[in-house]
Amino acid sequence: MQSHEFDVLIVGSGLAGLSAALHLAPTHRLAVITKRQLQDGASAWAQGGIAAVLADDDSFAAHIEDTLVAGAGLCDLAATRFVVENAPEAIAWLRQLGVPFSMEGDQLHLTREGGHSARRIAHVTDATGAAVQRTLIDVVRATKGITVFEQHTLVDVITSHKLGLAGPQQCLGLYALDGATDEVVTFRAPQTILATGGAGKVYLYTTNPDTATGDGIAAAWRAGCRVGNMEFIQFHPTGLYHPHAKSFLISEAVRGEGGKLLLPASAGGTRFMPQHDERAELAPRDVVARAIDYEMKRHGLDCVHLDISHQSPEFLHEHFPNILAHCASLGIDITKEPIPVVPTAHFTCGGVLTDLAGCTDLPGLYAVGEVACTGLHGANRLASNSLLECMVFARAAAHAIAATPRTPVPELPGWDDSRVQDADESVVISHNWDELRRFMWDYVGIVRTNKRLERAAHRIALLQAEIQEFYAHFHITRDLLELRNLVQVADLIIKSAQMRRESRGLHYSRDYPALAAPAAPTILVPPVARH
Repeated sequence: MQSHEFDVLIVGSGLAGLSAALHLAPTHRLAVITKRQLQDGASAWAQGGIAAVLADDDSFAAHIEDTLVAGAGLCDLAATRFVVENAPEAIAWLRQLGVPFSMEGDQLHLTREGGHSARRIAHVTDATGAAVQRTLIDVVRATKGITVFEQHTLVDVITSHKLGLAGPQQCLGLYALDGATDEVVTFRAPQTILATGGAGKVYLYTTNPDTATGDGIAAAWRAGCRVGNMEFIQFHPTGLYHPHAKSFLISEAVRGEGGKLLLPASAGGTRFMPQHDERAELAPRDVVARAIDYEMKRHGLDCVHLDISHQSPEFLHEHFPNILAHCASLGIDITKEPIPVVPTAHFTCGGVLTDLAGCTDLPGLYAVGEVACTGLHGANRLASNSLLECMVFARAAAHAIAATPRTPVPELPGWDDSRVQDADESVVISHNWDELRRFMWDYVGIVRTNKRLERAAHRIALLQAEIQEFYAHFHITRDLLELRNLVQVADLIIKSAQMRRESRGLHYSRDYPALAAPAAPTILVPPVARH
């Protein structure tokens, strides 16, 4: 049984995890643990960019206000101000590392996206996340003090409570499944950062990569950490609709540069967003996604169209080369015809509750990025605030860890699988995974009702019992771990949605269509934390 000891464990290799690693590397021995390869997280899929006040005609107050408006009254003001005011420094740090941002002369080219009152999106054409990830991965691989463990899937964090140790509850490390050997490895460290991303794969249609299975949220919940605002799942309005397009996003920036949403010719071919909101295509994502969902259901459509063909081919080649090329590979010429689009699960606005240093309820455990609920996003994330949040809180968590006295961690027991056997019916996992994603899409999607949520809760209870029995009797696999986590996160989403008896931001209920007062976050407390 393998065992490793480090100063800090970082689970996840997206922008949050790699940023934290680089900030801590000069003073700490680090393990970056990722369940596939370094580049396989959601950060590399981000197209639009990173929001920051960088122009003379912009202000922190305006960026804060835009974030608060998008968040529908649930953003934490202190967290929002903290992120916004640290944004320019975060962009400067990326530029120092060598991220090749798009320029306009000797200045950063800034674009505008839905919900923003100014041009403040720094970007690398239409593939910002990929460019940032490439840069950070190169730096991480060249940095001493960082050991990378690819193909290692988080099983659970290890707590003093689970080991029956006296004294205050704390995180002591984690178990991870080594994909090369199929053995569970023990990692111990006084500080652990969860940077595992969101849980988009709980839905049938998502822009997220296959790695987005809610691992950190579920593990933190099992360890006794509270979660918040899990009902707020952001559906991006414009996922590419094509039978051969898997999880491909049409960036918010396309609408920011004048793209118009139209009904297909069969339904009149007319523009519809001005009838839904005075901001039209530049309304926040929740408004646009619900409008598209409404028009699709009203007309019986499979998709709507996003038209940017009024811009010149030269403009589109310069600003959206990846979108243009990908659409062209599918026979769609965006210089001459509209793009078929449909809303798709995109971002988990809730997560593990943290403070402004990324600290969770469990001492020694931090959560950074999409896995966390910092209070920044409220009931709906403002476009391009996500990569920004990753960087600001990664730096904050690194500073908090650097200021914490180092304490030794006791020897930890190895993983005990002496009483389990090889699975006899792996089809159970694939069947349950498919069932989960379909009923979450049907019952806990863009528009919800009490009856739909009740049906989803009933199915979740059955799945949880079946999966727990499977987990207890058979050797674990990555598929089983991911399914276990997705079912746990789905349960948290459903419970949170049932608690919110109003329609706010990304949570829209036909049974409670009005806002309720006062605005309050949804906080769930795990059973282990109640004792």
